[in-house]
Amino acid sequence: MRIGAHVRDDDPITAAAERGAEIVQFFLSDPQGWKAPKPHPQAAELRDSDLAVFIHSPYVINVASLNNRIRIPSRKAVAQQAKAAAEVGAQGLVVHGGHVTKDDDPAEGIANWRKLFERQAEEGGFAVPVLIENTAGGANAMARRFDVLSRLWDAVGEFGAGFCLDTCHAHAAGEDLPGIAERVRSITGRIDLVHLNDSRDAFGSSRDRHANIGAGEIDPDVLVAVCDTADAPVVVETPGDGQADDIGYLRDKVRG
Repeated sequence: MRIGAHVRDDDPITAAAERGAEIVQFFLSDPQGWKAPKPHPQAAELRDSDLAVFIHSPYVINVASLNNRIRIPSRKAVAQQAKAAAEVGAQGLVVHGGHVTKDDDPAEGIANWRKLFERQAEEGGFAVPVLIENTAGGANAMARRFDVLSRLWDAVGEFGAGFCLDTCHAHAAGEDLPGIAERVRSITGRIDLVHLNDSRDAFGSSRDRHANIGAGEIDPDVLVAVCDTADAPVVVETPGDGQADDIGYLRDKVRG
């Protein structure tokens, strides 16, 4: 099992060495903006390195939205981000599941996800796998509760959509972590990446605030068990000054 961290985007190679990371995840553009990614200065080094690379898409992307001013640029941004991710040798692009508003039918948000994959399939598919990540809050979210996730996967699974499991998000969403890897695989058939994060807030809080392992509300043994059963690479998205310790802890405890 390879273990790493979400790191600063300007020098991920140095950041990985500082943390003892075998994987790096980072942004290729402003996470709160719509601008297309620019060529990364370490692209060739990353492609030639032994590091596994994952890219996290900007938070503003919401493929599910029924608002044209959000959905249309979101579709464009996913394709742009995937192309840029391929240029740094990434194994996948993480995209949050998104949501619709309280007055919208979640089925329409699911349909919008399917349209994203259908349209891209007509152009040969995405440059790297798109990994849909479960989210922490929102009553009309596409990937918060697993009953809706199941409906989403019925719509997009045939296109090779991947899945990223975030432990803090699941905890905050009110999904029990014991046995979660098995439950996810029963829906998606796969887990491509684990975001292994403790939570600063209580179970079911809907609050997405990450903590270093052992500093939050989730039993560290439960987090280790998720790693043991997920059979996927692991990235910690915890506060940076504790990431080296988080990685070391997991290496000591995880069976894989």
